[in-house]
Amino acid sequence: MSDTPNITRGSQSNYRRLFKSNPDSAIIRPITLQAGYGKIELGTAMAVNGSAAGNKGKYIPYDPTTVTGAEIAPGRAYLVQNSETTASILYVTMDDSYKFSVADDVYIHDDTTTLEQLGAITAINRTTYTHMAAITVATATGGTSFTTARFAYLCVEGSDICIGILQQTRDTGAGSTAAGALGALIKKNALLYNGMTTNVDSAARTDISASVDGQYLSL
Repeated sequence: MSDTPNITRGSQSNYRRLFKSNPDSAIIRPITLQAGYGKIELGTAMAVNGSAAGNKGKYIPYDPTTVTGAEIAPGRAYLVQNSETTASILYVTMDDSYKFSVADDVYIHDDTTTLEQLGAITAINRTTYTHMAAITVATATGGTSFTTARFAYLCVEGSDICIGILQQTRDTGAGSTAAGALGALIKKNALLYNGMTTNVDSAARTDISASVDGQYLSL
């Protein structure tokens, strides 16, 4: 884990004002964003990889509590076929497979079935098929199939706990050329425009002790 203080001038983005308060008064820390999640907009709720190994300690987009298939949820890797029961091999798109590394711990979820912890990724097969990757996990799914009709997806362990808000838009890359990025995380002592945030749902606000005050988010 290399959280290096940095100034980064990233990809072009439409102007969005996030802070209502003075940014210099906020508690902000440098972070390293995990590769493979594409462009992550400023104001996005963030989590930290809670794996025992793999990309442990790198920062990832927070996984919102709602599962409808319409969320802006870059942290998710949606399955491309049903898991079936007691499955230890799950299939995602090729690009989404680069959100993970061998030894990352993951969980599986959909809009109906209770979230299940699958332990560490033991292998990622990107050679057998050209349109999808096979992810092998240490712990098989249970007796209920996670289905594409119910928006089943994989996420890195820790994605469901918000720990702060991304200060600037960052591009972590996508697919085989993804390299990650350096960034900054707003932790507390800030008044933000709530409409400029993404996925700061009620659970995320509880995690970071934040509250909505009119058009503002106070943390």
